[in-house]
Amino acid sequence: MFEFQFPWAFALLVLPLIARYLLPARVQEDAALKVPDLSQWNSVSGTASDDSARGRQWLLPAIAWLALVCALARPVWLGEPIRLPAEGRDLMLAVDISGSMDTADMELNDRPVNRLEIVKHVLNDFISQREGDRLGLILFGSNAYLQAPLTFDRETVRTFMNEAALGLAGKQTAIGDAITLAAKRMRENPSDSQVIVLLTDGENTAGKVEPVRAAELASELGIKIYTIGLGAESMQVPSFFGSRTINPSRELNEGELQSIADLTSARFFRARNTEELSQIYDLIDELEPTERENKTYRPESGLFQWPLLVALLLGWAQLMLVRRGLS
Repeated sequence: MFEFQFPWAFALLVLPLIARYLLPARVQEDAALKVPDLSQWNSVSGTASDDSARGRQWLLPAIAWLALVCALARPVWLGEPIRLPAEGRDLMLAVDISGSMDTADMELNDRPVNRLEIVKHVLNDFISQREGDRLGLILFGSNAYLQAPLTFDRETVRTFMNEAALGLAGKQTAIGDAITLAAKRMRENPSDSQVIVLLTDGENTAGKVEPVRAAELASELGIKIYTIGLGAESMQVPSFFGSRTINPSRELNEGELQSIADLTSARFFRARNTEELSQIYDLIDELEPTERENKTYRPESGLFQWPLLVALLLGWAQLMLVRRGLS
């Protein structure tokens, strides 16, 4: 369907006529050389030819003005109506990308990979299934950064997640700052259901806000925080006598993550491998969605550039004709 977004612009079509009648007429000075009256030499055909020439000299400017007004009226092509999902929630993903996320204590397709690669793999599917939700992404290390504000554009959020690099936000872990930033962005975009999914493999070692205090502030805003503690509980590492078993998650503060979840009436999850992490996101997927008002929208494709191009070409052609007549 074709329509003009600003049809009132067509009222400007009469401006040249108004200007013609309001501006003072140009007075032609008497010629310096007086000649006898030659009116008897004018033939009927000659007079008609002159009138026709005067009419043609206004043709290009008139069409150019019409094209310019059409561009100002902003023509658009409307696509078929698309119905927006009636259910959804605001879901902010806060993902730890500190140096410890480089620990290769998990497997993907039977090969050891670091924790961040596992998170990217699981989140790809999770984000793809979030139809109807507004998603946002915060990456944090020593500092917390908003990578994607709340949006229905899942592909953009997934792209930013896949492009996340270890240590990009610093090597330490600012859990409290990440929660505070997520809560602040959600407060600016209020809705009935707001959830933060916080994933980390350590404890709070940086930042200005204590995690529990940040969780209290989020709770006052009605925001739930689901926390995920990531990391295996045993790992074989080489040593002088062959290999030994260590706990790569010894720095994970499960008690603090549990407190954050409890303060916001949410849950704490422990992910020791890829399968557990996938199951956790499946459980989060079962959160009660919020009913939204049914809405539809029609995608728009702007067409103003085409009449604008016509106006510019005709204006150029008229300029060439004037210059040619003067030469």
